[in-house]
Amino acid sequence: MDLSRFPRRRYTPFVTPLEFLPNFSKALAATCPGGQGPDIWIKRDDMLGLFPGGNKTRKLEFLVADALAHGADTLVTCGAPQSNHCRITLAAAVKEGLKCRFVIEERVPNSYNADASGNNFMFRLMGVEAITVVPGGSNMALAMQQVVDDLAVEGRKGYVIPGGGSNAIGGLGYVACAQELQQQLFDQGVQIDRLVVGSGSSGTHGGLVAGFLGNHINIPIVGIGVSRDPADQDPLVLKEAQAVADLLGMNMTIPREAVVSVGGYWQPKYSVPNPAMIEAVQLLARTEGIPLDPVYTGKIMAGLIGLARQGFFKPGEKLLFLHTGGLPSLHAYESVVLGAA
Repeated sequence: MDLSRFPRRRYTPFVTPLEFLPNFSKALAATCPGGQGPDIWIKRDDMLGLFPGGNKTRKLEFLVADALAHGADTLVTCGAPQSNHCRITLAAAVKEGLKCRFVIEERVPNSYNADASGNNFMFRLMGVEAITVVPGGSNMALAMQQVVDDLAVEGRKGYVIPGGGSNAIGGLGYVACAQELQQQLFDQGVQIDRLVVGSGSSGTHGGLVAGFLGNHINIPIVGIGVSRDPADQDPLVLKEAQAVADLLGMNMTIPREAVVSVGGYWQPKYSVPNPAMIEAVQLLARTEGIPLDPVYTGKIMAGLIGLARQGFFKPGEKLLFLHTGGLPSLHAYESVVLGAA
């Protein structure tokens, strides 16, 4: 699959590490049936460029390049109050000499605090130009378009980046990741039986599905929902994967069975903590020294742990966990994560 025909900015001058987690695997196995569990590997996309890393960086390499190609001077995007995506988009804007504006959706009423720690601190530090706060359930596309229209009145040109960077152009970032991973597994002599990834706005999950199929990578992908259960999530991922495949000219229909997601680990609501997430964050930090975030990767790892304990994964099965970042938001949940210690 040739990605060279698409404009791209390079924000990560290295391949993200692929590591085995022996201590975590052993600790998890002790809680699984018969004292046996899967062997867990991790791909450290939390170490991608645009400090402090995360999966949105891969998407933004293509999205920002497209914005520049269209002559934009301002990036406009949206997210929740502690949005990793907004923070990374702002970092990309700063690097490119662009302005950046956000539309923040209060999915939990009164949850946005401009003076909060975590990503909100990073918003202020890196100099976001303006933030518009709207109620949960708002039409985010219309809200962002209003920002672009306001910029046009000032003689400026905004470029809308959808929530999570999830569209066909952004999905190219995880086609590139699929190619990187394929070469990396070969170079390191590692065989993986299954990939576990977060499934939210669907760009990462859908891009990987298209990338794996297009590059003939025969490794099943399991998405752990961070905001929806499979009945609502799977169609979004399938639509995203198909959009990416169409953009690439793959001339194929993405098979329904290629999209697998698991629900039940994100409740009670998106971004609202639960005990399984707290256990997952503590366990990985205390066995491998690797932090997870409470909104995405903590709940994704909670799903991996829960499925292993249910016997969904076979003893000795080699799982690859894709760490999609989110470290700054962890600081906004310190009392929650450590209060249960």
